[in-house]
Amino acid sequence: MRNFSKDIKLSGECTDGSEVMGFLASEKVDVILLDIMMPNINGIEAGKMVMEKYPEMRILTLSMNNDFDYIQEMLKLGAAGYILKNTGGAELLKAIKTVADGKPYFSPEVTDVVMNKHMNKRDDKSKSTSNNPKLLEQLTKREIEILKLIAQELTNVEIAEKLFISRRTVDTHRRNLLQKLGSKNSIGLIRFAYSNGLIKD
Repeated sequence: MRNFSKDIKLSGECTDGSEVMGFLASEKVDVILLDIMMPNINGIEAGKMVMEKYPEMRILTLSMNNDFDYIQEMLKLGAAGYILKNTGGAELLKAIKTVADGKPYFSPEVTDVVMNKHMNKRDDKSKSTSNNPKLLEQLTKREIEILKLIAQELTNVEIAEKLFISRRTVDTHRRNLLQKLGSKNSIGLIRFAYSNGLIKD
């Protein structure tokens, strides 16, 4: 089977979502390149099953669709990246390597869709959540410290190493931050950090 490059080994290919779990049971892989539009079980459902059984798996979404709802669903289930099918070979390799290194990767078009959606959301709930001193007061010193590092785009592993704590402890703090701040993903945490002056532009 042909490899992507000398640094990346292609372990195999699944023709539909129903084959993914069986494949992972027999093959050890670091990154899954997952198409959303697959027959039988789509990429979103397959991704949920993968993350439930293999929470450390790095999923890189590959799709022709840059609709916000699809992007949001993949982010919610824990996908590490989202790129479009018109992505060139060089960017595809960069995306795979970035995700394999534990960092997120999104096509510029995908980033624009997400940021435009959040920037255009002007309801009162969004305003109060993004800039709310009372919410900030509910955070512990450690949670604020971790929130600042998340806003600097550090991975959980990098945060754990920097603060000399376990990866599991960072995971717990991240979940608590999402719950306390009413955010659905890391983008919401980053927006809160900037809106409340924890990170300067």
